[in-house]
Amino acid sequence: MARESKKSGGFNWKLTGILVALGILCVSTGMAALRVRRYVVTDAQFMLSHERADSLSVQGVKYTPRGKVERVFAEDFDRSVFSVPLGERRRRLLAIDWVEDATISRIWPDRLLVRVRERTPVAFVVMHGTTLLVDSHGVLLDFPRQASFAFPVLRGLLEEESEAQRRERVRLMLRVQADVGYLAKDISEVNVADPDNVRITAQVEGRAVELILGDTRFGRRYQNFVSNYPEIRRRSPEAKSFDLRLDDRITVRE
Repeated sequence: MARESKKSGGFNWKLTGILVALGILCVSTGMAALRVRRYVVTDAQFMLSHERADSLSVQGVKYTPRGKVERVFAEDFDRSVFSVPLGERRRRLLAIDWVEDATISRIWPDRLLVRVRERTPVAFVVMHGTTLLVDSHGVLLDFPRQASFAFPVLRGLLEEESEAQRRERVRLMLRVQADVGYLAKDISEVNVADPDNVRITAQVEGRAVELILGDTRFGRRYQNFVSNYPEIRRRSPEAKSFDLRLDDRITVRE
């Protein structure tokens, strides 16, 4: 005769005990975490003080006005460094034109360290009579005081354009410079208002000339002009504007 297995229908006290113990552990851990947080947020030793010059340390700043960085943290002084919303402060730092990236660290027990990576300008831009700078991403930058740069003037950018549109025009200028190579040092102005007909102003044999390069073969066309300029100047001594868009000829523009 087969034996019937007996199924236990009783209460599982062991499992219940484990669950209760885990619950108590979670509650006690949560309460301990709250006490620790309350301690680091309210205790005076963690306060960001106006009295200490090194309470807020800023690294990597050369052209970014330090005052703009400090204003981002103005409301955090006389509060715990552990109550500073680092994500929000970083977002505000990235809104400063010269700041390309930034990190913020809490330094035990009462300091903040800000590391900034600044944007790298590539050209001058003149808008509404004001000289600005622009980086390779098309971001317009205020001209810093007591700064010296050696860039060409980039024309054809509009303030009302999006950064993406400006970025494409800046990249076109950089492509011209890369294609021209070492002779790019003689180019003082690049006009990309019409991407299909890039114009440059360059110093050739001590004279400023305007050249229409078109939309391709910038280096070849420019070098060909430089090589033939002595003869061109002999034949057309007053000419200062030339069309180089046809590879087999150089046309003097009136």
